[in-house]
Amino acid sequence: MTMLSNRPPPAYSSPMETEDLPVSAGPQLSPAAFSTVRRRAVLEGCKWDPQVGDIIALAPFPLVMKRSVWRRIARQAEHLAAETVAAEEEIIARPVLVKKLGLPLALLNVLAARKPMTPAPGRVMRFDFHYTTDGWRISEVNSDVPGGFTEASHFTAMMAENYPGLRPAGDPARMWSDALADAAPEGLFVMLSAPGYMEDHQVIAYLARTLRERRCKTHLANPRQIRWLDGVAYLNATWYRGPVDAIVRFYQAEWLARLPAKTGWANFLRGGKTLVANPASAIISESKRFPLLWDRLCSAMPTWRALLPETCDPRYVPWERDSQWLLKRSMCNTGDSILIPERLTPTSRLRTKLTVRMWPGAWVAQRRFESMPLSTPVGPRHFCIGVYMVNGSLAGAYARMSEKRVIDFEATDVALLLQDDD
Repeated sequence: MTMLSNRPPPAYSSPMETEDLPVSAGPQLSPAAFSTVRRRAVLEGCKWDPQVGDIIALAPFPLVMKRSVWRRIARQAEHLAAETVAAEEEIIARPVLVKKLGLPLALLNVLAARKPMTPAPGRVMRFDFHYTTDGWRISEVNSDVPGGFTEASHFTAMMAENYPGLRPAGDPARMWSDALADAAPEGLFVMLSAPGYMEDHQVIAYLARTLRERRCKTHLANPRQIRWLDGVAYLNATWYRGPVDAIVRFYQAEWLARLPAKTGWANFLRGGKTLVANPASAIISESKRFPLLWDRLCSAMPTWRALLPETCDPRYVPWERDSQWLLKRSMCNTGDSILIPERLTPTSRLRTKLTVRMWPGAWVAQRRFESMPLSTPVGPRHFCIGVYMVNGSLAGAYARMSEKRVIDFEATDVALLLQDDD
C-alpha cells in the first residue's frame, strides 16, 4: 500500500538521487494535495479506479527524467515505429508469415483474405521501455489497443501543476484525438470496448471527451451493437440508430474473432468502408511472436534487434532448466501471461510444460533482463516508461512502477515529468 507523507507539499527543488539511473523520484505531495489530484482524476479525467482494494493505483509523487534522456529514448521510439510499420506491411502481404504469429484461426482467415484492409483514421502505438543492468531495453509494443491515456495526459498534467520547473513529456490523448478528428472532422465516432471492463471504459470515455472538445459527436458502445451493410458501419443502440463516420476500437482483435460471424466483425479489419482505428495490421506487431519473423523480411529491424531481448520459439531453447528465460503467450496483454518457470509451483510447472509442448505456436521464450529498481518515497520500485507514437510522431509517455520486476495490471500509475538539463 502506498503511504503518503504528512509534510506540506514542497516546492520542487531536486529529485531523490539514485546512482546511475536515468530516472529519479520526486518528492511526494501531502495527503491533502494528493487527495485533490485524485478527486479531479476521477471527476475530470475518467480515472474511475484510483484505488483497487488496498492498492492505490496512482502514485503521490512523479518520476523525473532529464530532457536529454527523454530525447534519446524518444528517437529510439521513432525508429521502432518506422521499423514496425515497414515490417507489418511486408508480413500482411505474405499469409504464410501471418500464420506464424499464433493468432486465432478465425482471425488468421480474415487477415489472409484478399479483401482490401478497412481504412484507418490514424495509428497509435506505445513502446514499453525498462532500464536494466544493460541499459534501456523494451519488453513489447502495445500496438493493437494501447491504453493509459487518462493517466499519461490528464493525471500527469495535474501532477505537473504541483512541481514548478517540471513539464509532462507530451499529451498523447490530445494528439490521438487530433489525428482522429482530422480524419473525420465533426464526424460521429463510436468508441468500442468490452462490457464489464472498467479500465477499458475509462479509456474510451476520456477519449470521447477529448473528441467532443474538437466538435466531434461520440457514442460509447460494444462491438455487438455495430451492424455492417455493404461495408458501412451502423450503430444499433437504444440511444442512436444510424450510420457512423469512424470507430475507435478499444477491443482487442483476437476478441473480435470470438464474435459470431453474423455480426460482420471481419469488416473491422478487412472489407469495411467506415474508418476504424487501429488498423488490422496492428495485430501483427501485437503478437509476441512478431520477432520470430524478422529473419524472413527485407526490413533489417536494427533498433528492434538492439533493444528487445532475444526472443525464440520455446521448442529451441532450454527454458525448462535455464533461469535466463521466461515464457509469454503470443497474445500476452498487460503482463497477464508472463511465466517465470522457476517461480511456478511443481504442478503449475508441469501444466505449463505440457501446454507449451502441445501448442508451441502460441508461445515464445524470451531472455530475461534484470531491471534496475529505483529508490522512491515508498521504497524500491521497478519502473516502465511507455512511449506513445501517433502516426509516427512522438506523443508522450505513460509511466508505471511496481515492487515486482514484472510490470503488470497491478502496477501503480505514476506521472513522468521532464527536467531541463541545466
